[in-house]
Amino acid sequence: MKIAIDILVFLHILGAAAIVGGWFATFKKPTVLPVQLYGAIAQLVTGLALVGILGATHEPVNYVKIAVKLLIAVVVLVAAVIGYRKAASGAAVSKGLAHAVGGMALINIAVATLWN
Repeated sequence: MKIAIDILVFLHILGAAAIVGGWFATFKKPTVLPVQLYGAIAQLVTGLALVGILGATHEPVNYVKIAVKLLIAVVVLVAAVIGYRKAASGAAVSKGLAHAVGGMALINIAVATLWN
């Protein structure tokens, strides 16, 4: 089980890096990249899998923190889907939407690391 958790944590961090890295890469001309959408999906799926595994193994889980992170992850995913669809169709992606994807992901990272 330890190996599965380690792989999920690796993929979870990789998803966060994809979102924030894509945000930094396009900071001057904001848009939503496909890698940000894939990162948002990876974050949500791996996060839910990690909570499921920890809950099933009766490890202590801070469900309030998880609920906050889940809410933020859903906001990031919805913003990424909307932004990606706009970008893929050739329409302009608003700065607010593009920065919401990266900024909210950054807030989610802060919640994960700073909330004890």
